[in-house]
Amino acid sequence: MTTFLQLHVLTTYAASNLNRDDTGRPKTLSFGGVDRLRVSSQSLKRAFRTSDVFAEATAGAHGTRSNTFTDALVALLRKRGVPDADIPGRVSAIVEKDKLGKPKKDNIAHTEQLVHLGPEELARLDALADRLVAGDEFADKEALVLVQKPRAADIALFGRMLADNPLYNVEAAAQVAHAFTTHRVSVEDDFYTAVDDLKSANREADRGAGFIGVAEYGAGIFYLYVCLDADQLVRNLSGEKKLASVAAEAFVEAIATVSPKGKQNSFASRAYASFALGELGSRSPRSLAAAFVKPVGADGENDFDGASKKKLTDLRGSFDKVYGQCWNKELVMDVAAGQGSLASLKSLAREAIDAVKI
Repeated sequence: MTTFLQLHVLTTYAASNLNRDDTGRPKTLSFGGVDRLRVSSQSLKRAFRTSDVFAEATAGAHGTRSNTFTDALVALLRKRGVPDADIPGRVSAIVEKDKLGKPKKDNIAHTEQLVHLGPEELARLDALADRLVAGDEFADKEALVLVQKPRAADIALFGRMLADNPLYNVEAAAQVAHAFTTHRVSVEDDFYTAVDDLKSANREADRGAGFIGVAEYGAGIFYLYVCLDADQLVRNLSGEKKLASVAAEAFVEAIATVSPKGKQNSFASRAYASFALGELGSRSPRSLAAAFVKPVGADGENDFDGASKKKLTDLRGSFDKVYGQCWNKELVMDVAAGQGSLASLKSLAREAIDAVKI
């Protein structure tokens, strides 16, 4: 029996551009026939994984993602006297043997894809310098860097895929939906100018701005759905429930308190969740995104916060009536009502891990 922790979170952002496309425009979603603002799952997971909240809680069990891991190895080999002409071949052999990714054409020691490595895998990579200097022969089936279940909380939560070496893939324990506004939103334009200080102090200079531009932004109440498979998280961490509990609690705190970094210096769009519904149970989970197919405000509501919470809880009640509860325990954090707390949500994450049978 699998234990699921589901979170339904509402977070309000004023003018912001948290997650933009290749033109600089905030990402959007057409849902229920109207346009909404959207923050991608990838952006959210990146913000959670790299946040101080998560990194500090999981210190010593936190992975690193890059395609340039072998740079340090190259430097070590060079320092130990290996001729420059021999280094690329020795290092690329490791990349190809562990199938860390397709080597780049202009630098075969680097990979075209990013690869996520845990702390012990990074240590194994560093230790290879001595073996390469000694000219060791590597066994055909020997994994030089990778381990099947790295002790890294972020890899355990968000998974890892190595297309060419699936034996070392890690199935993600957390599913994070794209966040979207509960109501219709129009992206707006902010025309701005930058003043040239020296020119503006010169009475004889023209009065024109030093630079002009347009920045796009939006505002709204975002619904985010997250589902954590507690059993998968514990399996990914080789049964280490204490670390799994730390990771789950830090994950919940990051969800409630961490914002994506897009355009933060321009908008200071940092926000804590104003509402969160946590559900703990073993039945098949479900999102409550359907609560907002008809956008908030369509019936003339002015209290978008209150209407968003009502639509969310009303649909949850309807699902429970038709299908039966998919949760055994619930917790509500409602800032406006002074109900619940972040600590209680974190305790629900801890209970989810405690319920896992090893």
